[in-house]
Amino acid sequence: MIAPGPVTVVLTPMTRRDVRGVMHIEEQVYPRPWTAPLFLSELAMPSTRAYFVARVGRRIVGYAGLMVSFEDAHVTNIAVDPEWQRHGIATRLLVALAREALARGVQHLTLEVRTSNTAAKNLYRRFGFAPVGVRKNYYPETNEDAIVMWAHDVDTPEYAALLAALERRVPGTTEHEAQSC
Repeated sequence: MIAPGPVTVVLTPMTRRDVRGVMHIEEQVYPRPWTAPLFLSELAMPSTRAYFVARVGRRIVGYAGLMVSFEDAHVTNIAVDPEWQRHGIATRLLVALAREALARGVQHLTLEVRTSNTAAKNLYRRFGFAPVGVRKNYYPETNEDAIVMWAHDVDTPEYAALLAALERRVPGTTEHEAQSC
């Protein structure tokens, strides 16, 4: 059950122990979910990957991942439990991904989004992502196209100010922990 009013969301690096909770969300929100072994293989590459989970209490309510390649970082996934959507969870996770990318020396962020996912496209635009192309039939389970979006020059004071402003607008409290409980 969702708590009324602002909540405290705790962001932590994803661990193997979190994969079961992540899979619960993955299976709810994607027609062709990633598998647990795929998440485990991603977690086994910490030099080029970063994954976070968002918790309210002990419950995982969202997760997000990033793949870093030189000066670019690719948002691999971001998902929120349907019961917790529209509560700023995705915004908190994307702020965390962007800051992790910056800590790793990234200059540009990229991602793909379903053409039909208006809420996600709006979120990404707030973070400075702009569409640059389309990948036809990128999602084979639905034959849906993906819009490729980029946010350039994220390593600037202006982008840091944007992240801070986006974070301030999220109701409730965001706490960051170095390790999962």
